[in-house]
Amino acid sequence: MAGIVSFAAITLLLWLVKGIELMAGVSFSRYGIIPLQSAGLPGILLSPLIHADVSHLTANSPPLFLLGAALVYYYRKEAFKIFGLMWVLTGAWVWLFARGNAVHIGASGVVYALASFHFVSGLIRREPRLMAFSMLVIFLYGSMVWGIFPDFFPKKNISWESHLMGIVAGVVLALYYRNSGPQRVPYLWEDEEESEDDENGEAVENETGTDKPAASEQRTLQEEEPANRTNETKTAPPEIKINYEYRPPKSD
Repeated sequence: MAGIVSFAAITLLLWLVKGIELMAGVSFSRYGIIPLQSAGLPGILLSPLIHADVSHLTANSPPLFLLGAALVYYYRKEAFKIFGLMWVLTGAWVWLFARGNAVHIGASGVVYALASFHFVSGLIRREPRLMAFSMLVIFLYGSMVWGIFPDFFPKKNISWESHLMGIVAGVVLALYYRNSGPQRVPYLWEDEEESEDDENGEAVENETGTDKPAASEQRTLQEEEPANRTNETKTAPPEIKINYEYRPPKSD
């Protein structure tokens, strides 16, 4: 419930910013990320709040809400820390590596970070719930991967650098927080297999232990026994000499 409320509030904040722009007839695009310029540094924090138009905001709102709420659901303690790192890392890397002749705005980089985080977390943890959710992410937002290839959208002014940096940030954070959140629990039959392997290992050790000679020693003993027998047959028994003298009987 906390995740739903929190990310509903974040999504409403994005719409509030766009509503102020429309009602006041102004544009906050100048507060976006301008790579490698000091004037673009505030955009690291502000650019996800700013969108070019309503269609741009409409495309980002549902995945931001769904993936963000799932982040709080699965990673209760670290959820907002992870989300904050996604927000900052994506913006900082865009400021460092993106094109310098453009202003980068929109929450799509954060959305890509959330999607890649959930997907990679499901793969490396192999926890059933996370794996199921990673499959859902692929089903719903798998086509987002084309957003890192600007040639597929030649007529649209897309910040593919934000998408790419978001993916990288999500993967890095998924690896870093791999020991947080739900973990895979081994099933009973897996424990039994491990115990059987341990017993088999102990049996093999006992068979090859000091109480019983090894195979090489057995072969040596078997070779020595016929040799000893051969030596015994070659040794002749000792000679026994009997001395006797014939005496004829005496006549009367």
